[in-house]
Amino acid sequence: MSLSVSDFLLNFPGKQEKMEGEIQRFAMVWASAMLALCYCHTIGRITIPGKSRLIAFLPIVLLFLYLPLNLHTIFLGGPTAFFLSWLATFRLLLFAVGKGPLSSTSPVIPLQHFLLVSCLPIKILQNKSDPSLKTHKSPLNYSVKSLIFATVVPIFQNKDKINPNIIKLSYCIYLYCAIELFLAVIAAMARVWLGVEFEPQFDEPYLATSIQDFWGRRWNLMVTSTLHPTVYDPVRKISARLFGRKFAPLLAVVASFTVSGLMHELIFYYIGRKTPNWELTCFFVLHGVCLAIEVAVKKEMNGKLRLPGLVTGPVVVGFALATGAWLFMPAVLRSEFDVKANRESIAFIEFVKGIGIHPNTHRLM
Repeated sequence: MSLSVSDFLLNFPGKQEKMEGEIQRFAMVWASAMLALCYCHTIGRITIPGKSRLIAFLPIVLLFLYLPLNLHTIFLGGPTAFFLSWLATFRLLLFAVGKGPLSSTSPVIPLQHFLLVSCLPIKILQNKSDPSLKTHKSPLNYSVKSLIFATVVPIFQNKDKINPNIIKLSYCIYLYCAIELFLAVIAAMARVWLGVEFEPQFDEPYLATSIQDFWGRRWNLMVTSTLHPTVYDPVRKISARLFGRKFAPLLAVVASFTVSGLMHELIFYYIGRKTPNWELTCFFVLHGVCLAIEVAVKKEMNGKLRLPGLVTGPVVVGFALATGAWLFMPAVLRSEFDVKANRESIAFIEFVKGIGIHPNTHRLM
């Protein structure tokens, strides 16, 4: 059942004022984050990678874990949680030990590059001659995904009449389109601001021919590039000493997916303020175990048996959709992301209308 603007304002009085307060808190959160990152940039210029830099960064890491708690909306709180509590904290920890995208030049990248690269899902393209890196997609590509995402409105309005499994599968597709389009907009604005090219964020995951191809080369590559040096590499080195080189990569894969699951639980908590039921973690651990098995089988077969992509591709995509509908989407629906997003959209529209009607009463302090 759809919710009109009048129904929304009747059932949720004061939402317009709450939206104004949320925007004010959003501005304060990001102002605090930028000041904190300026501090980290200064520390990076006067210290060398190691314990002293790490100790200096720890208060900022704790701050970035706290800041998203000040926001309560999906549209503002969700991205802020992802950018600060996940990307920024992991990249600052890497920078503390002299690794990651913030340590690509010596001694420290320029401040404006540092501010954006540290907390946004972007990574400056270093090897511009690599033909395999497709940094730009056609307008038609994004237009098609925008049209697909636009069909969420009739689905949302009639979800009580549609099979729940179809709803879950549909929302999996919408979630992918929404994330890719949002990250593409962020990257485009950062590209204009900095005047540099970035590595691709997504590479058509629906064309994946294996689980390894899906997660390692196509899906949300900014997260992959962050987890690899922060989790995969250290766990692999430690596991190699404890269990041998044969099993080390497999344990590192499972550890990386486990951390990804825990970070997703944290972001969902920021948005919904609900106790985790660990379905998200189970989803990523399941995929991590399956990926580890796939890698092990490929090594044992040594290329002797390789099925064509036309066979493995639909299986991989079907597996991703099925497990997403089973373990990932229930967490989304239980948190009422779709309902909240609808409410927030209406509240934001009313907030903008209010600014136009009363321009002097909606100034951000």
